Amino acid sequence: MFIPGIAIVFICVFAIYIVAGGNIMIILKATPHELGTILGAGIGAMMIGNTKKVLGELGGGFKKILAGPTYKKEDFLDLLSLMYMLFKLAKSKGMLALESHVEAPKESEIFTNFPRLLEDHHIIDFICDYFRMMTMGSDDPMQMEDLMNEELDVHHKEDHQIAGAFIALADGLPALGIVAAVLGIIKTMASIDKPPEILGRMIGSALVGTFLGVFLAYGIVGPIGQNLTAVYDEDAKMLSCVKVGLLAYMNNYPPVVALEFARKSLMSHQRPSFYDIEEHVDTLPKV
Repeated sequence: MFIPGIAIVFICVFAIYIVAGGNIMIILKATPHELGTILGAGIGAMMIGNTKKVLGELGGGFKKILAGPTYKKEDFLDLLSLMYMLFKLAKSKGMLALESHVEAPKESEIFTNFPRLLEDHHIIDFICDYFRMMTMGSDDPMQMEDLMNEELDVHHKEDHQIAGAFIALADGLPALGIVAAVLGIIKTMASIDKPPEILGRMIGSALVGTFLGVFLAYGIVGPIGQNLTAVYDEDAKMLSCVKVGLLAYMNNYPPVVALEFARKSLMSHQRPSFYDIEEHVDTLPKV
């Protein structure tokens, strides 16, 4: 809904201003200079406040907004089905039976049933790393949970640095709008001997800076940061689901119950039903 939202913001602000009798030419004439000051200073401040890595990923943030969350309900269904098959194999044949699968997932007769997941190395690496540790004897759920939390925290912070860059820019834009407006007032005061109608236009042009700073902050850039935060949080549920399921299994719950722990951790619109998973697993080759 990003593009429709932008359209509504512009229509409600500028169209209503024109209908109410406002002179849009004053804004259009002042916008290039005021916008250059505000956005130029804002971009410079963003460069000062963020690392090279974060700045390089800002473009990807825009793509993320347009594309929306990476994972759909079908992906969560695949994930839960994959975990169920791994749990069942470990329960029936022991943890060492998983070794060949987690060491070479692209050759595994389990993992290859889920081609969409295999394309996502973040998910596959996370699953394989922790199942591998379990095959090597790491059986303390508390220690495993601490390690998972640490990794998920790093992943969370890396994603939210990008959203945070937009949010920080939004926080600064109103103040930079005031800077642009003050510069316009300084220019106006230097022409105090001009006729009132000229001074009025100059003051109006100066105030465009304040308007643009507030408009961009709360109408465009701030919502972009909020949107990115929501998308990253939703995508993070994929790894969180793996964590919950693994910890439940390590606490000696049966595979079906461990899967329920994992399934319940998902958002309602992402969450397949238990019967969806059961039906999906029944269609897969037996291991």
